[in-house]
Amino acid sequence: MSAPTDPLLARAQALKLHGLLAHWEAVATSPWLAPLIQWEEEERTQRSLQRRLANAHLGRFKPLADFDWSWPKRCERDAVEELMSLAFVREAANAILIGPNGVGKTTIARNIAYQAVLAGYTVLCTSAGHMLNELAGADGDHALRQRLALYARPRLL
Repeated sequence: MSAPTDPLLARAQALKLHGLLAHWEAVATSPWLAPLIQWEEEERTQRSLQRRLANAHLGRFKPLADFDWSWPKRCERDAVEELMSLAFVREAANAILIGPNGVGKTTIARNIAYQAVLAGYTVLCTSAGHMLNELAGADGDHALRQRLALYARPRLL
């Protein structure tokens, strides 16, 4: 089956508007069709963003624009900015933030996670302690597999 030449038809198919597609011949030239498809795309994009933000469990955090780069004695700002580009996510590589308490590791991590959500990635923000406690407390093999699947599902953990 060849791809549709009508861009509106292709967009309706991508949205899986089956009722509309079933009556395409009757509505294809209607002036309300393009705005309707645009509204649906925008609404789905917005709802997807809201769902990803809620599922990420980011909590409150200070934006990097307010981050005090002079406070940690040694913080490689260029490395943090490189992480904000999300190249490591696309490459499926790991990023590890190391430092003593209170230097901003969590702030940086949450900013990276927020940037990933805005870029369309699925994210889950949790602490290693919480994750390990949940995995250790899993009752049985099936529960453990379910918890592991939960942590393996997001593109960025």
